[in-house]
Amino acid sequence: MSPFGLLDALLCPPPDPARVSWLASVTYAHRGLHGAGLIENSPSAFAAAMERGMGIECDVQRSRDGQAMVFHDWELDRLTGETGPVKARGSEELGKVALTGSEDTIPTLSQLLAQVGGRTPLLIEIKSRREVPYEPLCRAVRDALGGYRGSVAAMSFDPRAVRWFALQAPALVRGLVVSEEHATSMQRHYALSRARPDFLACDIRDLPSRFATAQRARGLPILTWTVKDHALLARALKYADAPIAEGEGLASAGGSA
Repeated sequence: MSPFGLLDALLCPPPDPARVSWLASVTYAHRGLHGAGLIENSPSAFAAAMERGMGIECDVQRSRDGQAMVFHDWELDRLTGETGPVKARGSEELGKVALTGSEDTIPTLSQLLAQVGGRTPLLIEIKSRREVPYEPLCRAVRDALGGYRGSVAAMSFDPRAVRWFALQAPALVRGLVVSEEHATSMQRHYALSRARPDFLACDIRDLPSRFATAQRARGLPILTWTVKDHALLARALKYADAPIAEGEGLASAGGSA
């Protein structure tokens, strides 16, 4: 075993397979099944994904009053008729902001959880920036999930956020989102040891990857994003356990990965 392999085994032991087996049970609709009039991260997009038997991947940002809001961008500008940062507005105000071209408004994570009701697996990506405190959003997600009955995981590019869940909500399945574009091998292994994830969500452009293959071989499930066409879907099904997909990447995908 390589030195990195020994350190990985020591500092990031693999999860109990029974705890994470559900991760590979579905294809995940990236930000819900959006397109053709359905806006990403909207209740309508999530409903469409469930109708197709797909899992759901979503993003969360924190509101001014500390609620987890289902929204990808830091700013409102791209997806609504409003401008400015999400974190500058309260959850009640954000809940009245219409998503562009839709009757849907920005949901809270609690509203999404009520909508899903455990009917399909759910991946929640914690958005993070180095200069923005990550703990309040992690805490908001944990609190929203209190009492939830269903297959759900939190994940993030930020190993600090993933480690937070390892320490503060150890029963919750957690994942580290990985892109190899701007990270050395040493940086990837360091992030792994710091985060202690139960699974990895890897950039499809990196697969096949020596790093991902090694982690998969020792028991960490590999999800992969963003699978946008048939060729990438074929790659995902060969080198990963489940795709996080959109557009043509979902065209031939059903509920089972």
